[in-house]
Amino acid sequence: MEGLVNKADKNQAFNYSDASDEELLERFNSQADSRAFEVLIQRYEAPLFNYLFRYLSNREAAEDVFQASFLQVYSKSDQFDSSKKFKPWLYTVATNQAIDYQRRNHRKTTISLDASYGGEDDESTGSLQEILASAEQDPTFSMDSAEQAQLVRQAVDELPDILKETVYLVYFEEMKYKDAADILGIPVGTVKSRLHAAMVKLAEKLVERKETNE
Repeated sequence: MEGLVNKADKNQAFNYSDASDEELLERFNSQADSRAFEVLIQRYEAPLFNYLFRYLSNREAAEDVFQASFLQVYSKSDQFDSSKKFKPWLYTVATNQAIDYQRRNHRKTTISLDASYGGEDDESTGSLQEILASAEQDPTFSMDSAEQAQLVRQAVDELPDILKETVYLVYFEEMKYKDAADILGIPVGTVKSRLHAAMVKLAEKLVERKETNE
């Protein structure tokens, strides 16, 4: 009985709401404290689900991948490097789970033309629509928004996974280049080069559309 009381007192003394993600995971690992893990799930329930929903464009798929992601975190929590941040690790797991889900189900993603992304210092550098418009060489060439949206979605669906996942992390999750780099396990410069490559490919689609209309 005394042991149960002491355990309850320790749980009460631990401030779950103020604890960092890393402290919660450490508590879960060291004390098998299920409440600490539940708090982690609650913290990321909305942002991670929204990220997955935008990535997969399907609510049921996002729910499945969300659950699979935290199941993976649960089973491999002892492999987490405590010297690093929890969020990049979580999003790495979730992104890999989303890619695996797409491959298994042959799903394609869609993307919003109005989604903006932040630069290296979190300053917005514009939306996809603005960037692609500036990439058009001929100012007399234009498409209506529905045509452009359809074309961009098709182009993004055709991007290689390494470009697509970078676009989603930086555009939709609005991460700094450094945070996206941590998740993908690549240098910041590679994040920038992948974004540039993605924008070039998308702009090329607009040029092809222009040439088709001529």
